[in-house]
Amino acid sequence: MTFKFLATLFIAATLAACSSTKLDTPVVDAPVIPVTPSAPVTPPAELPPAQSTVKSVVLHPLDDPQSVLAKRSVFFEYDSYEIAPEGRALIETHSKYLNSHASASVRLEGHADERGGREYNLALGQKRADAVRQAMKLLGVTERQMESVSFGKEKPVGLGHDEDSWAKNRRVDVNYQTR
Repeated sequence: MTFKFLATLFIAATLAACSSTKLDTPVVDAPVIPVTPSAPVTPPAELPPAQSTVKSVVLHPLDDPQSVLAKRSVFFEYDSYEIAPEGRALIETHSKYLNSHASASVRLEGHADERGGREYNLALGQKRADAVRQAMKLLGVTERQMESVSFGKEKPVGLGHDEDSWAKNRRVDVNYQTR
């Protein structure tokens, strides 16, 4: 019997604890008090401009796409190893860099388009690379800073079979080995 009595008492206590309070009492807002300023309101003083915490990055001239040194190909006419005026300007720029950086070295890689035989294009690519090498030598670049090789038609950048692609492949690439 005590068990029934305790169980009933427990249930009654639980139900009493779960009863909710009625919320029918109105919420009273605080009274609004008008404020009249005694002095004119001045805006806050201007803050100094924010200082950037981002560190500026200085690119090496050979890596900067805006630099003239980013251009690394000298282009040639069909079946020719004569350097065009545009190519001379590029060669002069790279020669100045090499002259001012004695430890820098380049590999001059001659290329040809797909027309012509393998041996002929290897020879033509070598003549183009040697022409650029000779021009750089005349501009003061030392022999130890340069190496000339030919890839003939083996490494095309233009993959089509038209004049635009062939023009892209008739070139000497200035490939820096050391800076």
